[in-house]
Amino acid sequence: MALPGFPESRFVEMIFPEQANHYGTLFGGTALNLMGKAAFVAATRAARHAVVMAASERIDFRVPVKVGQMVELVARVERIGRSSMTVAVEMHAESPVSGERCLAIQGCFAMVAVDADGRPVPVVAAPIPLTNKDA
Repeated sequence: MALPGFPESRFVEMIFPEQANHYGTLFGGTALNLMGKAAFVAATRAARHAVVMAASERIDFRVPVKVGQMVELVARVERIGRSSMTVAVEMHAESPVSGERCLAIQGCFAMVAVDADGRPVPVVAAPIPLTNKDA
C-alpha cells in the first residue's frame, strides 16, 4: 500500500518485437528495465532528490507479456527510511483491442537518495499536495 500523500507513478509502454524473445514475449531484462524506471520516478518524486537503485527484491513473473500488448506500470512508495525507500511496482498487460488486462509482473525495489558523489543522504520527504484535478 502506498504511503498517504504520495501518489502512484504510472506510465504505459507498447511492446514491440525488438523487446521480445524468440517466443514472442517480453524479455525479462526489458521488463526489469521498465520496472526500474517506474521505481526511479516514484522514489524521485517522493524524495525530490537524486536516487539510485540499491536492490531489486522478489520479482514475480505471473504471465508472459506478448508482442502487441500494452503494459501499464504502477509504482508506489511503500516505505521511507533514513536514506532509502521501498517502491512496489506492478506491470499490467493489456490487449489494445479487447481491453482485457491482467497483472503480469510485480516486484519491489530498494531505492537510495544520494548526493553528487553517490553517497547516501537523508530523505526529507514531504507529501505531494493533491490538486483539484487529482481529487
